Amino acid sequence: MNTDNKKQKRLFLFAGYHPCGLIDSALVYYVQELSKHGDVIVVMDCDCNKTQLNKLKNITLFASGTRHHEYDFGSYKRGYLWAKENLNLSDYDYLYMVNDSVYGPFYSLDTYLNQMESCGCDAFGIVANPHNEHPHIQSWFIGITRKIFLSKWYDKFMNHITRHESKGQITKLYEQGFSALVKEHNLNWECIYSVSGRGVYNKVKKLYRKKMPFMKKVAFTRNHGGLGRQILHILNDTNKKLSNAILSSACAQYGQKHVKWLLTKNPIKIAFRNAYHVLYKLFIEGI
Repeated sequence: MNTDNKKQKRLFLFAGYHPCGLIDSALVYYVQELSKHGDVIVVMDCDCNKTQLNKLKNITLFASGTRHHEYDFGSYKRGYLWAKENLNLSDYDYLYMVNDSVYGPFYSLDTYLNQMESCGCDAFGIVANPHNEHPHIQSWFIGITRKIFLSKWYDKFMNHITRHESKGQITKLYEQGFSALVKEHNLNWECIYSVSGRGVYNKVKKLYRKKMPFMKKVAFTRNHGGLGRQILHILNDTNKKLSNAILSSACAQYGQKHVKWLLTKNPIKIAFRNAYHVLYKLFIEGI
């Protein structure tokens, strides 16, 4: 929990999920880093017992874990409603909605928070998807000013978040929908990075070299293992505590055997995996 008298007061609504209801060391690391820059509320979309939630006791204002099936925005909603009831939101300068679909941060968040907050917009994020029809802030790290989080329209948006079976519908209504609502209310948004298509998943080493402070977790399962060398580069380059936390989390989620197979420097293996992935896309998926 943030105890410093900082010039800017930030509130982070953190959405998490684990198939076994665990709060692993990678999530704790992320929340701990956020807590250096503001107050943190964590809502897990899974059933977490008291032992697990106690891992966050000293670095959060509030943490809960109950399966609600509304994904990250459902957790943002619950965190926001708790904050409305228990805090004075007008005490904060910025509100952030972030989730645990990424590993990191690999670099101190100071630079990124200051860059977003000084961009002159009322909504901002780490990565934008410059979609031709629906450009939007990627929902795993969104920041907003008081003009938005104290507004009636934002309150209505948050209260109307509900369960949907289709992930595409969730993206359209909430991830793309939020950025569209910002524009509809004559406000602008801006992001530090702009990454087209699935680049945020597939170009992890390139983005890391550009100082992007996070890596998408699903990089461990994409391109039929073709990203293993990129991931290994990041793990070897970042600090040991974070690297160990990521490896522990990935082994628990994807299996130790898979992670060991994935993380190779062998250029022949990587070339084979990438070639197989291209052929799979062409002849199996027909893309």
